[in-house]
Amino acid sequence: MDLDLKGRRALVCGSSQGMGLAIAQELSEMRANVTLFARNESSLRAALSRLSPGDHDYLVADFDDLEAVKEAVRVGLKKGTYQILINNSGGPAPGPLADASLSDFEIAMKRHLHVSHTLVQELLPGMKEANYGRIVNIISTSVKIPIAGLGVSNTVRGAMASWAKTLSNELGEFGITVNNILPGFINTARIESLVSGKSKKLGVSEAEVEAEMKKSIPAGRFGEPEEIAAYAGLLCSKSGAYINGTSLRIDGGRTGSI
Repeated sequence: MDLDLKGRRALVCGSSQGMGLAIAQELSEMRANVTLFARNESSLRAALSRLSPGDHDYLVADFDDLEAVKEAVRVGLKKGTYQILINNSGGPAPGPLADASLSDFEIAMKRHLHVSHTLVQELLPGMKEANYGRIVNIISTSVKIPIAGLGVSNTVRGAMASWAKTLSNELGEFGITVNNILPGFINTARIESLVSGKSKKLGVSEAEVEAEMKKSIPAGRFGEPEEIAAYAGLLCSKSGAYINGTSLRIDGGRTGSI
């Protein structure tokens, strides 16, 4: 397989930790020049030191502030165009859908769909010029089957998946692919938060909650961020050029659909 990304620039959102950082590390190992993008500058500086050697940098913006996101990415574009975009942002707070306020939806849609769409519009001219573009969205298996207790997240993730599929149909002729990765239960701060919240709600230990969650996974364990990153790397490579408009589940077999 041709997994060499030398000469390509990649903008990786939510890359100061977790899956975003793991993807940034993977792309740097594939010789891409990586721009980390998140809101915490000290965490970004620490993350930058964990990348393989290359012409890497970082941008700082809070994804709840769309204008700040635009300003930051335009600074990044002054250094050159990007051919790879990884859309990734923390999920909305858990809770029943019926209890969600309209502002809960507005915040989540801005943080996910609005930011992703804005970044695509900013980076698209450079991708078209290069006749090479890879847009990978880190979403959730809830795209296939809604997850109980994640009402707002299920709704927003579904919107992201539909947006991505539509975009893939429009951009394929320009050598640009758009794909989604649907992580299952992955060892990140997000899963720790979900375990903790469920533990408090049910009045049982976190160990019991974690054990029960793992029972629902045929692989019998949580995934690792590096396992998500490996497939993100493939989708971004030349060898991934004919994979377009797909939603790839990486969940140890947990999702109960074909």
